[in-house]
Amino acid sequence: MGELTNQLQRTPLFEYYAKYGGKTIDFGGWELPVQFSSIKEEHEAVRTKAGLFDVSHMGEIFVTGKDSLAYLQQLVTNDVSKIQNGQAQYTAMCYENGGTVDDLLVYKIEDGHYMLVVNASNIEKDFEWMQKTVFGDVKLENHSADYGLLALQGPLAEKILQRLTGEDLAEIKAFRFKTDVSIDGHSVIVSRTGYTGEDGFEIYGSPEAVVALWDAILAEGAEDGLVPCGLGARDTLRFEACLALYGQEISENITPLEAGLNFVVKLNKEEAFMGKEALAFQKENGIPRKSVGIEMIDKGIPRHGYAVYSSGEKIGEVTTGTQSPSLKKNIGLALISKEHAELGSEVEIEIRNKRLKAKIVETPFYKRSK
Repeated sequence: MGELTNQLQRTPLFEYYAKYGGKTIDFGGWELPVQFSSIKEEHEAVRTKAGLFDVSHMGEIFVTGKDSLAYLQQLVTNDVSKIQNGQAQYTAMCYENGGTVDDLLVYKIEDGHYMLVVNASNIEKDFEWMQKTVFGDVKLENHSADYGLLALQGPLAEKILQRLTGEDLAEIKAFRFKTDVSIDGHSVIVSRTGYTGEDGFEIYGSPEAVVALWDAILAEGAEDGLVPCGLGARDTLRFEACLALYGQEISENITPLEAGLNFVVKLNKEEAFMGKEALAFQKENGIPRKSVGIEMIDKGIPRHGYAVYSSGEKIGEVTTGTQSPSLKKNIGLALISKEHAELGSEVEIEIRNKRLKAKIVETPFYKRSK
């Protein structure tokens, strides 16, 4: 066991997990906390008060130079020309066949200066892909090791963070960010983004800043019910809000259109981008598979990889499933053949060699009241 641990990567906060009762697991080659108290308690805290996550394993790749915009336009599916300085955009990178290299955020710092935030397990692969496709006056730099990242999420996130900064956080709207914000004396990037379906912030800073701010934010928010949160609650929260997880809802074998991420695929932008032809073909001819919400009728929890059947025929599989802490129901997302994807249809999920009844339901399962 010791040998395995030595091979896993750790964030700057690793030493602090034990102090807060964190139980760690191997997550895509990283040793990260799955929970501190319990997944249910942490989930509940984020939905009603606030939770703090260490997401320093995420990657930060910088794209600079006068041809940056032209390069990004052919690299990703969304229209990067539409974002202003201080704005972030969710998008996807695709292969020529439309399969997904990664889903990511593009932050526009200023003209010719962008930060791409990519999934931890894809950092090397993404950077290689970007180097392979680069052209013109563009410089690519992988600064993942120079940044830590905290996510403060939940309805009380702004109130808690505001007490540690002179910056008016209400001015930072959704998918906007500010650089050089001083929080408790540390200069960081503060972005109004997150992966929970709640309001909140992501805070990018040096490893030293993130370590100091982890303790400072938890101490500041204790009276408001802020708790440290692990990957377990991160997964149940993002799943209820139907936010895609790379390797499950979206992958090299699943296109953004099949995953239901049509809003990030701008087929009308002038630039030809990687995978555009394949995606245009899918759109014109109808996507073969569709991501749908399922709710169990019979007793059982759908899990990633479980087969889905209709009239005895296998029609797809579950991409994520759990017992929803907010809804107290056994629900899942499944990628199934399109002709079986009608709302209200009954399907069967194979759980422990038994086929159990479920129905197709509307998504997202959870939407916060604004």
